[in-house]
This record gives sequence, structure tokens and C-alpha cells, in this order.
Amino acid sequence: MKKIELKIRTFPDPILAGVAKQVLKVSDYHRQLMIEMARLMYEVSGVGLAAVQVGVSEALFVADAGSGLYKLINPKVLKQEGTETLEEGCLSLPGIGVSVKRAQKIILQALDENGRTVQIEAEGLLARVFQHEIDHLNGMLILDHAPMALRAKIEKKMKNY
Repeated sequence: MKKIELKIRTFPDPILAGVAKQVLKVSDYHRQLMIEMARLMYEVSGVGLAAVQVGVSEALFVADAGSGLYKLINPKVLKQEGTETLEEGCLSLPGIGVSVKRAQKIILQALDENGRTVQIEAEGLLARVFQHEIDHLNGMLILDHAPMALRAKIEKKMKNY
């Protein structure tokens, strides 16, 4: 299979505001896409990358918060516990940081790269990364968690980026 060339989309690219489609059948294309997404994520020192961030409107992402690479398809949070507010960055909003309140611990269900259902209990940074990437699949950016005045300032800065 030939290499897929990927480029990270940045705000205000309209694909970032759309809701990703569920993957109906996991194919070789999806496996190859996730390999290339992981390569790109590591290349730019990211900890997560959603398909929409590379222009593919499908519900999948890759993530590595230091405990190994996850390749997850059609993810959904089944359970969440606790809350924590921390500053987050985003590859689609270079140089921007926003304080985001998220669950401290989650149980996530998804398909793996072979189409098998997996359940993952995640906490701390990994739980935060998973929630951040799921936001992308739902058309949300960290910008959407920012107070209105900060959001307007960031939007103006990004339009001139």
C-alpha cells in the first residue's frame, strides 16, 4: 500500500468544526492511515492526533501519552470520574494554550486497528488526551472551552497565523 501524505490542518480550517463519520468497516486504508498519523504525531512531538486534524472526517485517532501507542476507532466514553482543570495545547492551534476542565478518569470503548472492541481505563494525562481527541471527532477544539473574550483574541491571532 502506498504511503499516505498527511498535513496537520490548523484553525480556521472548516474540517475541524465538522463531526467525524463513524467507521463502518476497519480496512487496510484505516490501518495505514493510523500508521502515518502516528508517524506524523511523533514527528511533531504531539501526544494525540485525530483523523480530522489531517483532513479525514472519520472517527479515529492515535495517542501516546508516554505509555505506548493507541490506535482507536469510533471511541466513546462510557464512564467518567472526578474533574481536573489543566492547560492544553493543540497541534491545530499552534502556540495556543487554554485551560480545559476534563474528567480525571474515564473508561473508553473503541475498536482497535483490527476491528475488535476494546475497553480502556485511563486516568491523568492519558484520559485527558483521549477526551481531547474525542472532542476533535465531535468538531470541538480547545478554543470551544475558552471564555468568550479569550476565544475572540485567539481567533484573531489564528486568522493571521
